[in-house]
Amino acid sequence: MARHTGSSINMQNGILNKVIAAVFLLLVCASCGRKYEEISTNSALPIYPDYMDVTVPVNIAPLNFHYTSDGIRKARTIVSCKDAVHTFDGKEIVWNLQQWKQLLASAQGDSISFSSEIRLKGGRKETLEWKVYVSEDKIDPYLSYRLIEPGYEVWHEVEIRERCIENFEERAISDWKNTNNSCMNCHIHSQARADLSMFYVRGKNGGAFLNRNGEVRKLSLNDKSLISGTVYGEIHPSGRYGVFSTNIIIPGFHTQVNKRLEVYDTRSDLVIADFDRNELQVPEILARKDVLETFPVFSADGNSIYYCAADSMTLPRDIEKLRYSLMKVGFDKEAGRTGQNPEVIWDASEHNGSVCHPKCSPDGKWIMYTVADYGTFPIWHSECQLEMMNLHTGEIVNMDVVNSDRSDTYHSWSSDSRWFVFASKRGDGKYGRPYFSHVDENGRVTKPFVLPQEDPWLYEDCLRSFNIPDLSNGPVNFDAESIGQMVREVEAARFAVK
Repeated sequence: MARHTGSSINMQNGILNKVIAAVFLLLVCASCGRKYEEISTNSALPIYPDYMDVTVPVNIAPLNFHYTSDGIRKARTIVSCKDAVHTFDGKEIVWNLQQWKQLLASAQGDSISFSSEIRLKGGRKETLEWKVYVSEDKIDPYLSYRLIEPGYEVWHEVEIRERCIENFEERAISDWKNTNNSCMNCHIHSQARADLSMFYVRGKNGGAFLNRNGEVRKLSLNDKSLISGTVYGEIHPSGRYGVFSTNIIIPGFHTQVNKRLEVYDTRSDLVIADFDRNELQVPEILARKDVLETFPVFSADGNSIYYCAADSMTLPRDIEKLRYSLMKVGFDKEAGRTGQNPEVIWDASEHNGSVCHPKCSPDGKWIMYTVADYGTFPIWHSECQLEMMNLHTGEIVNMDVVNSDRSDTYHSWSSDSRWFVFASKRGDGKYGRPYFSHVDENGRVTKPFVLPQEDPWLYEDCLRSFNIPDLSNGPVNFDAESIGQMVREVEAARFAVK
């Protein structure tokens, strides 16, 4: 996919500075927004959501959809697999959950056939045929994501929700109404484990909420010696450590009408947290003043840290020259210390792009990351796309079937490394929706499909983005009320730099 460059950034003053203050909090949490009148479905698609010729897990919720043609007078859809036949009349196809589960079970390792006949006004007839392929590989049954309203004036109205993707059950696990109207970061799991996850509540009485070993702790991962509080990070597979960036983050507005926002770091370092000892350490090799380090994650075995790094430069003047490479450094999980010799895994100068958001597959075979033209905040970069590398061979996998001409990013892996989910703005370019794709043992990926909804019109009517989707093998052991109570009543455990 072609990527584009070229625009300037204009930092405003006066009244706009107040807006920027709110935007700052919004952007740290990686949010997005759009106007209602911009909502539209791709009219070229005969059905929406697009479930034509996709591969789905055997335990996915019903693929409810509707036809998009104008002037439909009559529509009949026949769905068949082996001896099972289901007939639907009308513009909407909405499944009974039990019937759908029975159909998936019979189609496991095979496919479901769809055949439709549509009569339009004027007597014109359309016929459609397609298949849905049913993988034998199950997907982790739970998905967490941030739901966020459009517009900077409501940056704090954020929910973190947890959805069972085998059906349509959903609940809030953190809610701005219970957290002093505070902004909340994404909820991340370690290798899709329900018993090992973390998220931030910003603002007064906030902190990092660590879910580990059946207990939820409220932590203050900050110290006056750090350049800022911790921002992006991940939990070690053992649960003992966390690795985080600490960033001075600046939001800016593009002067070009077709570009919206940019976010960049003027300084950033990496920090190791020891959750058992309530200690922080800043490795010198990962805190160089001439290098910007961010987006750290652990390898599947916990013996390495992958992160993104770029040379410091004058910003925002040189924003279009800011390109991050993918780096790797060893990690001693007994001592909780990093190695001293980082190596380049993906060189930005060779690829003429900028990498961010690396995520290692739990089986240790793959690393997936986002590539944009420049910078470190790709959600407003239409050229932003996913890329995947084989960690054993260094080979980069072709992911053309997954990527679109809009932003595709914020991905996470299933626990068995056979599925991944990501947020995509395909369709309207403004709202992120969660899409799933299958990966086989050779790295072949399939056409993505959007998270099914009970209401097939929901995505056209919903004015909220599904931000930072993250898979989990079960429900977490907390909810919005318990988190709200901790925000109000529990003091965050202090961490000291050692």
